[in-house]
Amino acid sequence: MNINPNIISQSYAISKEDRQAKNKHRSFVIWLTGLSGSGKSTLANALDQYFFNNGLSSYVLDGDNIRQGLNKNLGFSPADRKENIRRVGEVSKLFVSAGLISIAAFISPYLEDRVEVREMFSEKEFIEVFVNCPLELCEKRDPKGLYRKARNGQLQQFTGISSPYEESIEPEIEIRTDQLSVEEGVSKIISFLKGQVLI
Repeated sequence: MNINPNIISQSYAISKEDRQAKNKHRSFVIWLTGLSGSGKSTLANALDQYFFNNGLSSYVLDGDNIRQGLNKNLGFSPADRKENIRRVGEVSKLFVSAGLISIAAFISPYLEDRVEVREMFSEKEFIEVFVNCPLELCEKRDPKGLYRKARNGQLQQFTGISSPYEESIEPEIEIRTDQLSVEEGVSKIISFLKGQVLI
């Protein structure tokens, strides 16, 4: 994408590092990806609660909420899905620059899109978590009734049914929500973050 030559980047008096020092932790994005019903939002909120309880500054960006505001003009075509993820990546980048932990919970079905978002960040600033759950179980859970609508032909371009989900080759973390409790999933992510000296 070409940037208008009349648009000039502005520097800030307070750096990302200054903000991290004040918050007493590194800033980064935890990108939760997986099928609808896999447990992304549940895990995101549990993580956010952990950070809040332990004095860390974080915020959840959730797919449904973002589509009610920032991305309400986007549909579910491949092009719109791509733009949805690009915008969320940019918002997450702003949060990281502000010294915060961004928790992004999005299906983000296309590998290429997730790679492009990863490239927006510096080393150790993008932590991809594959929230892995078999389609059959996601469909059985079906908390929003979306799988039923997709099977009945009421919902087109639905990931896992009429639209593909491309698994990541090497996510930083994989959480099997058919095998782990929410608490165990959070513990696995926190252990990774501590091991990387991010928190």
